[in-house]
Amino acid sequence: MSSAGPDPALAFQTPLAPEAPPSGREPVLGGALRQQAVWVDEAVCIGCRYCAHVAGNTFVVEPDWGRSRALRQDGDSTERIQEAIDTCPVDCIHWVAYEQLPVLRAQLDEQEIQPLGLPSHGRRRRTLPRAAAPAP
Repeated sequence: MSSAGPDPALAFQTPLAPEAPPSGREPVLGGALRQQAVWVDEAVCIGCRYCAHVAGNTFVVEPDWGRSRALRQDGDSTERIQEAIDTCPVDCIHWVAYEQLPVLRAQLDEQEIQPLGLPSHGRRRRTLPRAAAPAP
């Protein structure tokens, strides 16, 4: 009996090519390939929430600090993310190379950032319950 093509068993004998380390330029969820990542400089952010309203699948306002953060790189289209960048009143959102993200994150972790809206001494205000009104 003649074979029409190569023996399928050869697939199990062929060595695998070494896997390349991730570069950050791989297609993300469905093949969308973006050349740059989005980064929020939280030290500059004023917590206006514009970006989160425009591109809510990409940006979130971090609850403890009140500043915006890029939660997902693949959350919204490039056009929608650019619209969010354009709405930022303090220009704290930037396109950066994927390779810069770990360095930027490390720099942010080293900065002392105060939560927005808190007194300068850093303590949270405690809201006391209202006294019950006397019964008529």
